[in-house]
Amino acid sequence: MENEKKKKHIIREYIESIVIAILMALIIKAFIVQAFKIPSGSMIPTLKIGDHILVNKFIYGTKIPFTDKIIIPIKRPLRGDIVVFKFPEDEKKDFIKRVVGLPGDTVEIRNKRVYVNGNPVEESFAAHNDSIIYPSGIQPRDNFGPVVVPEESYFVMGDNRDFSLDSRYWGFVKLNKIKGKAFVIYWSWDGEDSWVRWNRIGMLIK
Repeated sequence: MENEKKKKHIIREYIESIVIAILMALIIKAFIVQAFKIPSGSMIPTLKIGDHILVNKFIYGTKIPFTDKIIIPIKRPLRGDIVVFKFPEDEKKDFIKRVVGLPGDTVEIRNKRVYVNGNPVEESFAAHNDSIIYPSGIQPRDNFGPVVVPEESYFVMGDNRDFSLDSRYWGFVKLNKIKGKAFVIYWSWDGEDSWVRWNRIGMLIK
């Protein structure tokens, strides 16, 4: 009888530990940090296909679980932040881009060069791998705007400027649709060659 009670006590402790661990994981994912995998090349060279990243979900404020309502605002995204957000045209998908324009900014692109409030922006991280420059009448990739970013919204672009589906094509990202700021690569795997990119693991995302 004593052994049976002891066995039940041990089983109960295991169950309690597992339940607590699951609850902690859910809380961390909902409010603090969430993992994402980079599926496309729109952020090359900063982020590569196969990079696994962690996103700080707390930095821009706490939301009510399973909603987009911010209840405890912390800070606003800054120009240059790399953010994960719900894709405006299909919120079941998550996109990752860099913040280029803040609320109230005037954003314009002239011959691939980005201008914010009339001033050219220095972007050492931006990659241009297509020498063709399209006029605005054909497509908005290389010549766009000017547009004014609405309140509570952001203009975002991929670092791989010639191969990125971003605000030039589908508009602005609302603040409450931003999930968080990408801050570190915790794993990186080249799926084509099946090898680990050891030199990228632990890299801070800037």
